[in-house]
Amino acid sequence: MESQQANREELHERARNQIQANTGRNRGGQTRKEQMGREGYQEMGRKGGLSTMDKSGVERAEEEGIDIDESKFKNK
Repeated sequence: MESQQANREELHERARNQIQANTGRNRGGQTRKEQMGREGYQEMGRKGGLSTMDKSGVERAEEEGIDIDESKFKNK
């Protein structure tokens, strides 16, 4: 019984460590969003969403006549 309790506590500790690691890693996107503001983050997503294996987002936007305002990418 004691070994089961020790095993359970070890699993809980590993889960807590994993949650903390994931939380820290996800913070980067939130920080960029705060730095650029909502519009800048949306423009960056639009540009990234246009990219393919063959072409960058900029190339596809130019081909399809989509205007991407890169001035919005600047940190506020």
